[in-house]
Amino acid sequence: MRRRWLIGRGCWVFVIVAAGLTGAEHARSREAQPVSAPRPPPRPASLQKPASAPPAMSPAAEPIVVTQDSACMRMLAGVAGNRIRPAPSGAKPEPEGCRVDDPVVVEALAVRTADGPGQVRLLPPPTVSCELARAVSLWLDTSLQPLARGAFGRELTALHVGGGHECRRRNRQAQGQLSEHATGKALDIFSFQLGEEKQGGVAVSVEQPKGLEQSRFLDGVRQSACGAFMTVLGPGSDAAHANHLHVDIQQRRAASSRFCQ
Repeated sequence: MRRRWLIGRGCWVFVIVAAGLTGAEHARSREAQPVSAPRPPPRPASLQKPASAPPAMSPAAEPIVVTQDSACMRMLAGVAGNRIRPAPSGAKPEPEGCRVDDPVVVEALAVRTADGPGQVRLLPPPTVSCELARAVSLWLDTSLQPLARGAFGRELTALHVGGGHECRRRNRQAQGQLSEHATGKALDIFSFQLGEEKQGGVAVSVEQPKGLEQSRFLDGVRQSACGAFMTVLGPGSDAAHANHLHVDIQQRRAASSRFCQ
């Protein structure tokens, strides 16, 4: 006879295998073996896997997160012409998923003009993440200001905006994923002000550009935004973006990936 040791769950099982046994003897030898090793005790209730949290805006006790001394805030505050300040904490707690890291209120961002340092006002001043404010600042200075000067011979002086930080779902739907506006990482632009309005400046509406010159300017704005941001949506993409240009810095699988419509 051959002896064989088998390792069960938490115990040793000794099995005898007879060589050359008859069918009946072999059946009796199998009946003599233990049916199965004892099962381990059940997982304690305290270690049970918690139920997954609902994807939507469940209540939370934390308000907007304010970081007054962040590296991003120090960098932007150190540029002459930037008018930017930390956003105050909300009086009411925000739902989960609607908290902004390093929120700031942006009144104006510095740009270089033909006559020296200048600035572009954001009207009304939105509350956004400092990370988005930095992306918008770079875009204005390196892309939009040269585009405005080349297209109209005027400096870009203001953006008429909306939809900074706002706790809501995409396209204001009742169900689905939260918008990037919920984390302050998105901005909606409705029009571009070129020159001072009181001095005969030009306002270019995203929804209704006037003439070929303005349409070509908006095409250039959109193309430059597709390189500066992770997501760009505007007229023609869907009904929800028919009257404004949406830009955001939502991270994607690859740093080089963009969604531009």
